[in-house]
Amino acid sequence: MNLRLATSCLAALSFGLMPAVVFAQSVNVTRSILPDQPYTLIYPEVMVATGGVGAPVTINHPNAPLQCTLTIVPVEDTDWTPEGALASLNDDEVNSSWSTNFSGFKLGTKSTTPYQGGTALVYDGTSTDSPMDQPLTIVHTETVDSGRGYTLDCMYATDVAADARPLVNFIIANFSTRADAECCIGAEVAPSSTDPTIAPQ
Repeated sequence: MNLRLATSCLAALSFGLMPAVVFAQSVNVTRSILPDQPYTLIYPEVMVATGGVGAPVTINHPNAPLQCTLTIVPVEDTDWTPEGALASLNDDEVNSSWSTNFSGFKLGTKSTTPYQGGTALVYDGTSTDSPMDQPLTIVHTETVDSGRGYTLDCMYATDVAADARPLVNFIIANFSTRADAECCIGAEVAPSSTDPTIAPQ
């Protein structure tokens, strides 16, 4: 992958996912090597990452309607906080913005949530239609760190929400705005024969 380091480790992910959404227990740990865009993104090994080099990083599941996209942009608002963003969140503006591409989008829950080493604004919502020709659930998170804005957006078919949402929660909880975060929150890492925590690919 371009300008990213990828490693994998075995993690006991206890998700009761139905056969149509089969996720491997191995996870990839992708780290930025650009000092001005640090991050650690941890996701199931079965998911495929594309992008990078100044562009968003997208991870897709090959056998299920599940996708997450990480975007990093410079920001000038040094006073931004997730709590302040939550307090000022305008429901109608959020619905209108997402409905441009996801028809009938309606905001659901909104709060703050922990990343590794930080806190993010998080909200979710559902659409009645989408470019995938099916209703989707969208989980949006954002934070600001050292003059950089991070957004991590995940979307999945609403009809597999019970199975996909725990996985999305795992990806969000393990995301970090640092390049040296460890795997894994919410899972036990199984030791490998070469390294007790991470085995290079």
